[in-house]
Amino acid sequence: MPHRFARSAATTRGSHLSTEDVRDWLDGRGRAHRFQVDRIPFAQLDGWSFEEPTGNLTHRSGRFFTVEGLRVTSTAGPAGQWHQPIINQPEVGILGIVVKEFDGVLHFLMQAKMEPGNRNLLQLSPTVQATRSNYTKAHQGADVRYLQYFTDPARGRVLTDALQSEHGSWFHRKSNRNMIVEAVGDVPSHDDFCWLTLGQIGELLRLDNVINMDARTVLAGAALPDEDTAALHPDTELLSWFTAERARHDVATERIPLRNLPGWRHGEWTVHHEDGRYFDVMAVRVQAGSREVAGWTQPLFEPKGTGVTAFLTRRIGGVPHLLAHARVEGGFADTVELGPTVQYTPENYAHLPEADRPPFLDLVQHADPARVSYRALHSEEGGRFLNAESHYLFVQADQDEAPLTPPPGYIWVTPHQLTSLLRHNHYLNVQARTLLSCLTSQAVRL
Repeated sequence: MPHRFARSAATTRGSHLSTEDVRDWLDGRGRAHRFQVDRIPFAQLDGWSFEEPTGNLTHRSGRFFTVEGLRVTSTAGPAGQWHQPIINQPEVGILGIVVKEFDGVLHFLMQAKMEPGNRNLLQLSPTVQATRSNYTKAHQGADVRYLQYFTDPARGRVLTDALQSEHGSWFHRKSNRNMIVEAVGDVPSHDDFCWLTLGQIGELLRLDNVINMDARTVLAGAALPDEDTAALHPDTELLSWFTAERARHDVATERIPLRNLPGWRHGEWTVHHEDGRYFDVMAVRVQAGSREVAGWTQPLFEPKGTGVTAFLTRRIGGVPHLLAHARVEGGFADTVELGPTVQYTPENYAHLPEADRPPFLDLVQHADPARVSYRALHSEEGGRFLNAESHYLFVQADQDEAPLTPPPGYIWVTPHQLTSLLRHNHYLNVQARTLLSCLTSQAVRL
């Protein structure tokens, strides 16, 4: 499989649609349906309400998700303890891409999917991107197209399959099943779907806000052949280090009522932090002609500011390495996951003294453009977050900026070591997987 993925990544001329025509095709799908998203006060939410006595924001069906409060106590970072709203969505969703060979090259079936939180609404998503509430039709809407390829073993050959986390800062222990399945037999066509090679997807990943987060996390699992001849840390040493990181951090989380959450204020339109930082909880009304349900209302999280997410890179012994960070986030199921070197929203740290600012953040923000191997603006999960975007980068560093013995919690790893970990559950966070998708699709070469 790695060699078949590599062949697809090296192929930038697809059998169905040219890369240059994808933007026009997306625009056409946008014109084919009615899409509109409007901010509304909480009182206009249909089916959602702040329940008594907790004040948690819930749906009358008991399905979908709830917005609750979370208390986090951690030995990591300067805060020690904090309180925040959190999305509690315990059901496991399916993020899956159907692949099929055309002219001897694997093509990926991508969907033009509208998400209310995307700034440009329509982006390329996996073939199937659905929560259990959606694909069991709790919304009483239409069937999820192509779902059978991920639920019926006779429909295809599973190439990748693992449970992976979503944003640990905003979700409470949320996981999705990330899958790539090679179809058996003919695959029916639909106007809102197109076949692209991995190389075409890599070209599109160089553009802002074209490939959505859910597609990126699945594509990260399309491992290429191992060209890492000598990692600085052998696999056993890496796994031992990571286990030690999980063991040394004490993180206690407790779901608490959203009402009277310390430091957070409830208004007619938002639940917001008293200092104006982090994010707001707000509500929208959505019209989407191409979705299983044509209209609905829902809460969304809207972050304050644009994130900066980056891997520092070095060649060590001639082999590309990435500086990974063992991150502690309140919503992780396993306390710690490997993330990029830098993963922060700078505005949230501007008030802190220099000693408490995140390591390497200033280095990435002020990097010489000549040392930036990759830079693009990508949206986060548009089904739950409004206008949540981050600048994703690979930045070349030297020994003085990023020594071989980095600060505690950081380690040099090869790209292949990280993609190998994606065969297992909950080792890499979603931001690291986004950057890995740029490597597996050859959007960037180190």
